[in-house]
Amino acid sequence: MAKKITIFDTTLRDGEQAPGASMSVNQKIEMALALERLGVDIIEAGFPISSPVQFEAVNKIGQKVKNSKIAGLSRCTKEDVKAVYEALRDNKNRVLHLFIATSPIHRKYKLKKSKKEIIKTVTETLKYAQNYFNFIEFSPEDATRTELDFLLQILRTALINGATTINIPDTVGYAIPHEFGQFIKKIFEDLKKTKDFTLSIHCHNDLGLAVANSLAAIQSGATQVEVTLNGIGERAGNCALEELIMSLKVRKDIFDVHTNIKTELLYPTSKLLQHITGFILPRNKPIFGENVFSHESGIHQHGVISKKETYEIMKPETIGRVVETLVMGRHSGRHAFRNKLKQYGISLNKKEFERAFAKFIEIADKKKEVNDEDILSIVSSILGKEANGYKLKYFYVYTGNSLIPSATVKIIKGENEFISASTGDGPVDALFKAIDSALNLKPRLKEYVIQAIGKGKDAQGQVNLTIEIEGKCLNGKAISTDIVEASALAYLRAINRYYWQKMFF
Repeated sequence: MAKKITIFDTTLRDGEQAPGASMSVNQKIEMALALERLGVDIIEAGFPISSPVQFEAVNKIGQKVKNSKIAGLSRCTKEDVKAVYEALRDNKNRVLHLFIATSPIHRKYKLKKSKKEIIKTVTETLKYAQNYFNFIEFSPEDATRTELDFLLQILRTALINGATTINIPDTVGYAIPHEFGQFIKKIFEDLKKTKDFTLSIHCHNDLGLAVANSLAAIQSGATQVEVTLNGIGERAGNCALEELIMSLKVRKDIFDVHTNIKTELLYPTSKLLQHITGFILPRNKPIFGENVFSHESGIHQHGVISKKETYEIMKPETIGRVVETLVMGRHSGRHAFRNKLKQYGISLNKKEFERAFAKFIEIADKKKEVNDEDILSIVSSILGKEANGYKLKYFYVYTGNSLIPSATVKIIKGENEFISASTGDGPVDALFKAIDSALNLKPRLKEYVIQAIGKGKDAQGQVNLTIEIEGKCLNGKAISTDIVEASALAYLRAINRYYWQKMFF
């Protein structure tokens, strides 16, 4: 009988730690529901003690998600454990993900603790955690650079004191597949003598080997894999959910395993995440890239025309890349709009739906057709809208190749108004300087990217940017048929995030 592989998705926790990937509470809830529909077994919702917003997100996800287990991250402290419990108090499927660093370099420079002190900390924290959790996952951070004898000692300690899952993180993507496979096998063979448990792995992609290492671990006894959608995460990211799943599916002749993932929802769920984070996938990205099912070479084209399998090892419809398309426009009604959202597994509440539909009609009045990319961008903007921040009331820009570009803005916050004008090297520069002057700020623009949403001359423009204020990097994203307006809105959202962080952190 095929072995079941449990999928533990950490898109909302480890994935969100990627620069620029932070999400609003509503966006995280929508992504959690999409991951649940996808068939993810365990969703790591966040790190509750790290901020009030993180706590709120974990709490609300725990209330909304019914089928998947919900995990919260915790350091080896009673305060962290209690925070996860309080956030997930009403969820019977709550999971505590407890971690502590174990490698020599982390012990010396980060924790400044001895082996004996670490074992004592783990023992005491796990005994405390058993009062609140039936499912406890323990992770020795930087496991692949930890001495094997000490690693086994601390893992046995974790199992004896209540851990139900042992997770082996390749925290810095240091391992090589053959080596990692042997490493996992030794751990599995040793620990199975202690008690029954789930063996999990968590691989980072610093050397581009996260998926390969995860596959090697499955062959060596691992029955749970920690992943992120689109492979997002710190530095080079994590093991990509879609690459792992399709590797297991395409090469089922080698991997006699199964998962609960509904592969036909992979692509729609990926597109939702892309629009929420604003991350642009490379055209040659495995599984989801634009080029994956495209063939330019004459030889390849001839082969595909004769029989697709000559150059395609999977069918696009298997991952949901072929979606029945309704032509959406100004005459489309609420039913058609709701149907389109359903195709992507999106379930907005009544208020969010009405706001999204109003935005859809606004765009439809400007464009002949509203495509799927436009609709996803509408959803991400609705879910990510911040309340009580600075809002752009109006702007005017004067530009041309024979005059100095200038901009005037009026910004409101509550009953307060801020008006200013400035010149710049171009219309966007002038606009940003006018906003700076109005709000008496001096941000430094670090990154500015414009991307077309959909195709054609009437495509919307999406602006993603990063600014730095007082040493903090803030991200902003906005979408409009006018890229100058999108630039101003993205800039203001980054500024709002600065004030929001000052309030909560």
